[in-house]
Amino acid sequence: MKQLTKLTLLAASLFALPLHSEETTVESLLPVDMPAPAPAALPTFVPSTVNSISVAQMGQPQGLVLSGGQLQGGMNFTLPVDQVITNAQLSLNVKVSPAMATRNATMQLMLNGQPLGTVPLGAADSDISRFQLDIPAALLVSSNNLSLKINDGDAMQCQRDLSDKYRVTILPDSRFELEGQQLDIGSDLSHFPRPFFDSMQMTPAAIAFAFGPTLSSDALSAAALISSWLGIQADYRGVSFAALHDQLPEKNGILIGHPGDKIGGLTLPQSTQPMLQVIDNPANPVYKLLLVVGNDEAALRTAAWRLTRGNFALQTASTTIPAQTIPASKPYDAPRWIPTDRPVKLSELIRKDQSLTVTGIWHAPLRVAFRAAPDLFLWDGETIPLHIGYRFPTESWIDENRSWLSMTMNDTFLHNLPVNKQGALETLWHKVGGDARQEKFDMPLEPYMIYGDNQLSLYFNITAKENAPCSVLLNNNIKSRIDEDSWIDLSHTRHFSLLPNLSYFVGASFPFTRLADYSQTVLLLPEQPTETQIATLLDMAARSGNATGTALYNNRVVLGVPTAGGNLELLRTRDVLAVSGMAQHDFNHALLNESPFTSHDNTLGVRTPTTWQKLQRWLAGDWTSDGVEADRYFSSNEAWRGFVSFRSPWSSDRLVVMALGSNDDQLSRLHDDLTSARINAGIRGDAAIITNENGVRSFRVGSQFPSGEMPTQMMIVWYANQHSALLAILGLIMSSLTGLGLYAWLKKRAHKRLNPESGK
Repeated sequence: MKQLTKLTLLAASLFALPLHSEETTVESLLPVDMPAPAPAALPTFVPSTVNSISVAQMGQPQGLVLSGGQLQGGMNFTLPVDQVITNAQLSLNVKVSPAMATRNATMQLMLNGQPLGTVPLGAADSDISRFQLDIPAALLVSSNNLSLKINDGDAMQCQRDLSDKYRVTILPDSRFELEGQQLDIGSDLSHFPRPFFDSMQMTPAAIAFAFGPTLSSDALSAAALISSWLGIQADYRGVSFAALHDQLPEKNGILIGHPGDKIGGLTLPQSTQPMLQVIDNPANPVYKLLLVVGNDEAALRTAAWRLTRGNFALQTASTTIPAQTIPASKPYDAPRWIPTDRPVKLSELIRKDQSLTVTGIWHAPLRVAFRAAPDLFLWDGETIPLHIGYRFPTESWIDENRSWLSMTMNDTFLHNLPVNKQGALETLWHKVGGDARQEKFDMPLEPYMIYGDNQLSLYFNITAKENAPCSVLLNNNIKSRIDEDSWIDLSHTRHFSLLPNLSYFVGASFPFTRLADYSQTVLLLPEQPTETQIATLLDMAARSGNATGTALYNNRVVLGVPTAGGNLELLRTRDVLAVSGMAQHDFNHALLNESPFTSHDNTLGVRTPTTWQKLQRWLAGDWTSDGVEADRYFSSNEAWRGFVSFRSPWSSDRLVVMALGSNDDQLSRLHDDLTSARINAGIRGDAAIITNENGVRSFRVGSQFPSGEMPTQMMIVWYANQHSALLAILGLIMSSLTGLGLYAWLKKRAHKRLNPESGK
């Protein structure tokens, strides 16, 4: 009762009217030492995510094939760690061979060791059977494995000669359809590159950059640096960018500017030092905004460079950055390019999750992928040595005469290496019990077999003897291996090429990647670039980073074509990568003024060469210009995008590559175009135009010039080899002059001999 009385008195004292006529406030009703109640927080909207992962994106671009003795297989795939899956479905597209369909076999599917179900492999109305399977969301975690097994497989193991008839292909467009929720990972720099990019995702990333109302070259340069680094992280997945002008991203985004700049109503923090900060997106705190702030070009470059170095302490939402020393690239030092100063072991070229050892009869090929500088040069008759050490199992049931190691380079067959040495003496020695194993082979590779992106494939084709029991076909205890000391040697190659060549650019961003940090490259944009043009430039930066493994730490962005000052001096000493649209008349006219191309009334054209230019090309042996054909094609297409390339008007030994489109809608399609292997293969010459109707058409309009490292004496030989017509004309002139001189001298000598008195 006493406690109830005390509570009543306390309540009365709290709600008693004030003795004076002051205004009643919440603060006056609360004790002095009691804090005011926090305003009610609005519930945070948790955004949903929708993803689709195809079999091709899981690393099987041709699909997964089950045939012969390989009647079970699987695929691994990963999911972003900041997403929770709430609903999942598997769309399975299966192609079954007629022989397999008649067996009425079934295929069992398992996800992470848990059964998903069984699908029939019988005859269907079409060649392709399509299945939809609902997947329990709880089965999906960050790292997953989908395994498939043909239940009738054991019965087919002994049908060795008919192994190719029984074939099941999981088509590459089979996919998981996933729905989930985005998690709030907090404002923490230590998570970077999450939430903008997650290394666990297998699908292309889309990242937004936002800039202030006044675009500056230093902010764009920092964006190109960060984009190139994100391109390295994305690797095979791909990444695309959106550029926003004075507008905040709806989801996650990166904001770049100077202290005090306003971007979409958000003011960048004041700081005298370069600064990085992660904050909640005002539109939804689940999404994050990364602020990259600096007073000038050096400060923004420092902030962007520090961001790419990572290793931030946990729970770091904001940090200022002291002065940093940014390293400069050396020629051809790209970490993703195979070294050319020494033999390189195959063990250096494989991924960390790869091995040069395989088990069992049925296995996937050993694939050794490597990239090379696209301007490798060898003289005719010279080859690239490839040394392969290999070892087959020693089981008695292996038919050594019908087993071999199959080698291909970039899908071109090289050789079948036998188990034993070939030859009469070796065969006789083997029959009497001697060791005739070969286990080593030197394979000369022709220079044209090496591209910018290469894949050496090695497959141990092991064949069992006719009387071998069926059980050995399932023996996974046998091992075949490639010697880790196997090597490929490009140390005899030189770096030399003819430019312009757009195939080098789309394959490896060359020649800009000669110095992979772009310390000898200017990124050129119109004075007032559009959002699409900026996004295209960032896409080009990401492609370069992905090709070399080096971010564009020392790139320089220039807005507009300079006519004087330091920016003009930059153009005189560097290559130029430009992005524009046909609506940028003044910019295009200034850039194309001394090139083989013209820009007039939103139409790209080809400049008519002068008589002297025609004579120069003819004397140089260049009789295959596509100028007239290219000009007609340019004028006959209204909607297009593509590239042109030409010798720099500011320096005769530098190059310009220009990405442009008839409008921004067309220019934005370049990103998807460059993900197509067919379009990439079709881009060459110095002009490549892409249309929706005709795909890609390439032309060579202007003349080429040599670029690279070649001794003077070798350059003379090279010129003689390349300019055969000019050499023939010079030879004719020299022989004619020599002949006329000899004729005059001999005639004079004969006259003296016949008229000795006249010579006195």
